[in-house]
Amino acid sequence: MSDHHPTPPTPIRRGAASTTGLRAEVPVTETQGALALSLLPRQAPPTVDRDADRARPGATVVPIDVRLRRTIEDWTRRYVQAAVEIVAGDRPATQLVRWTEPEVYADLQRRAHLVARAGGHQPGVRRVQQVRPRIRSVHTCFVTPVIAECSVHLRYGDRGRAVAARFERLGERWICTALDFA
Repeated sequence: MSDHHPTPPTPIRRGAASTTGLRAEVPVTETQGALALSLLPRQAPPTVDRDADRARPGATVVPIDVRLRRTIEDWTRRYVQAAVEIVAGDRPATQLVRWTEPEVYADLQRRAHLVARAGGHQPGVRRVQQVRPRIRSVHTCFVTPVIAECSVHLRYGDRGRAVAARFERLGERWICTALDFA
């Protein structure tokens, strides 16, 4: 520990009387502290470097025909509903093998087996559940005309869940190349 002791405040003299404990007003500088955070309010909107966005692939959203957007959102709705039912053990994973990349398919099977083991049932055997997952909304962003990233909000009873999916067009089919549950 250091033996540094703060010095007492200097008295300020006003006329004949003196007051101890008052300090002179310290001006606020434009930046303070080790992080140099600006304490002054911003007066202008932030500048956007449009050339930097064009240089990065995937940094801008591709405008897509409304019919194609609806088609991929309907496809996403059906695909994610099936994937959630596979993980819950209501469907066999083989129902999505044609539209799923091998790594994603293996992850679906692994998740279905883990849930089945925890619930004491066989994966993929149609079970009667009291609560079924329901898709609430689908939001799609086209990275390129043949790559779509989708976020899905679903309800499972009183709980909300999110699923993110990435689809890439291969010939006439959309293939799921990434699927993440949250």
